[in-house]
Amino acid sequence: MTTDVLALSERLLSGVEDPAAHTALVVGDSSLSELDDGLAFVRSLGNVTALADGDDLLLVDAGGPVHAVGVHAAVRGWTRTPLRTAVYTHGHVDHIAAVPLFEADGDRVHVVAHARVPDRFDRYQLTNGYNARINQRQFQLATPIFPTTFRRPDQTYEDRLTVEVGSLAVELHHDRGETDDHTWVWIPDRSVLCTGDLFIWAGPNCGNPQKAQRYPAEWAAALRAMADLNAELMLPGHGLPIAGRDRIRQVLTTSAEWLESLLAQTLDLMNAGATLDDCVHTVAVPDHLVALPWLQPSYDDPEFVVHNIWRLYGGWYDGDPSTLKPARRHDLAAELARLAGGTGVLAARALELADDGDLRTAGHLAELAWQADPDDPAARDARRTVNRARVAAESSVMARGVFAWAAREAAPREGDR
Repeated sequence: MTTDVLALSERLLSGVEDPAAHTALVVGDSSLSELDDGLAFVRSLGNVTALADGDDLLLVDAGGPVHAVGVHAAVRGWTRTPLRTAVYTHGHVDHIAAVPLFEADGDRVHVVAHARVPDRFDRYQLTNGYNARINQRQFQLATPIFPTTFRRPDQTYEDRLTVEVGSLAVELHHDRGETDDHTWVWIPDRSVLCTGDLFIWAGPNCGNPQKAQRYPAEWAAALRAMADLNAELMLPGHGLPIAGRDRIRQVLTTSAEWLESLLAQTLDLMNAGATLDDCVHTVAVPDHLVALPWLQPSYDDPEFVVHNIWRLYGGWYDGDPSTLKPARRHDLAAELARLAGGTGVLAARALELADDGDLRTAGHLAELAWQADPDDPAARDARRTVNRARVAAESSVMARGVFAWAAREAAPREGDR
């Protein structure tokens, strides 16, 4: 199993095999690979690393709610050593769920995380319904789904912390990146690096349009700090393990360069007086990074990262004065429909543009028709048709989820022709 998982990893990294079937969101079956004595890796929707030494067992992350039972079973099938310590690399729910199952076995688990993780859990409780709907829309689920309770840390830290696992020192390092509460883990005696979601076998998730702020500069710095460790084995939060110093350094430094370039381009434009629209349609991933298998826009999208950078450094005003205190969208759409000659005209033109391949403009017109009159069958048909075409044209999970949701909202009603 170990040979297989590392061999597959190298085939993907070298371009021998297409990484599309092994993206960050491919849901594993919670299968466990023993990578070294006392070191195991459980691939799930959120990966889990298990480290056993003497009478101590540590988990780095604990999987998500749907896969917690499988994670627990996989680890217990590998070792019966009691779980003493669990480290959350961050508070996202796909990394924290299995600890209570080990405690139900009678294990006394000490959970360690960054000091901002409890704040995240507080925020999740305040916005539970919103997060449930984000999950439903982003992952195209039948119903809204999000946990209501969380196993909170027993110990938190601010910058650095070392925990002991048997005879091994396990270093916890905090850096902001995808989240403000992120931890990456270094086990120097084993030359093992656990990145959490700072590396996920895809372009960095630094722009998610439905989630809280991300931090590209600190993220890139963390990637470079990890690269300088010269780890022999890297275990990411999603996707496959990666072996070999040179390969690990390559994927980490190019990921850092990807972020640094988008950040520098966006800030240069902002400082020159550009609008958000200028930035979104100008900034691009450097050519030499575009084709790298581990930096594909399969989850997030570089365009969304530009939005996030603008929000971080420039606030929410996009440079268009009409959006500062806008009209209600329905009122604007209805007025434009009147000027165009009716909702049906907007809808028909949206379909023409979609047929011509201009899906961005088609999306605007289809949405205006829908906002002007969501009961109009032609408007619903245009919104559904255009957004289905946009789903087919997109590579990122986030974009496909939003467009698929819009298409579903415009489903035919009884009496439509």
